[in-house]
Amino acid sequence: MRRLLDSFYATLAWLAMLGLAATFGIIALGVLARQLHWDVQGLDGYAGYAIAAALFLALPATFQRNEHIRVTLLMEKVSGRWRGALQVWSLVAASALSLFLAWACARLVWLSRTTHDIAQTMDATPLWLPQLSMAIGAAGLALACLDATASHLAGRAFFRHAPAGEAARVE
Repeated sequence: MRRLLDSFYATLAWLAMLGLAATFGIIALGVLARQLHWDVQGLDGYAGYAIAAALFLALPATFQRNEHIRVTLLMEKVSGRWRGALQVWSLVAASALSLFLAWACARLVWLSRTTHDIAQTMDATPLWLPQLSMAIGAAGLALACLDATASHLAGRAFFRHAPAGEAARVE
């Protein structure tokens, strides 16, 4: 199961990388189109969709790598049993909030699909298509938070540490 979840997080990270590459390609095409006086409709919208896809699809992998900005000031001040309790509370709260986010994103996709909502740009893209990557990324984050909570309660490691030679991150 661990290998399957890690593969899922890694797959979403690769899709996020493709979203960033698509953003670069779309922006480069827009610059080229302006220089050649072409009129390509919807490029700004597609760049925004690709950036949003990259952002949401990267959430689970960055959470697992412990690269999200987290406030650890209180955790560093408490010790022993209180630190463990605070860690469990934090993971349970993150799980609840990410589950709500995933539900809200999935509901948004469903509403956009059933009401045939389209972008207000000239290309009239059905909005459920770009919103789908947002819902998948939010669901991946919810799964990662639940995974982290279950791993912590079972005494297994979830968060990956920095590879050897990489500077430590302090937020």
